[in-house]
Amino acid sequence: MALSCVYLAADVYMVCLQHALSTEKEEVMGLLLGEIDSKKVAHISAVVMLRRSDKRKDRVEISPEQLTNAAIQADKLTHELGQPMRVLGWYHSHPHITVWPSHVDVRTQAMYQMMDECFVGIIFSVFTEDKATKVSFNCSYY
Repeated sequence: MALSCVYLAADVYMVCLQHALSTEKEEVMGLLLGEIDSKKVAHISAVVMLRRSDKRKDRVEISPEQLTNAAIQADKLTHELGQPMRVLGWYHSHPHITVWPSHVDVRTQAMYQMMDECFVGIIFSVFTEDKATKVSFNCSYY
């Protein structure tokens, strides 16, 4: 069964946004950690910022080693916090481009959702400005 709702902790949001704003020259990415409750609500409460393995400025790729290390980090947090934690999803930035996912983003998300239908993806569109609203930051999830 798919998720009914996603809660992103304010401090996680701020970390992701600051990471996205750290460079306008290339995309950045990270993994989202948290838990899913019995009502299929995702509670994202931690983040792991990742290094880029693909050097093309408009691509981000999560290596198997990074995913494994994030799972280990989630396990450590489970023991430290006394609550279940796991990798729930990923985020990345779109500097100077639309908030909407590219065909590569859609394919990547579909791959993760084949392993876990509740895997969340968030895009932070930064360094853009909507001429009508003057909003200079957008965020979407899929």
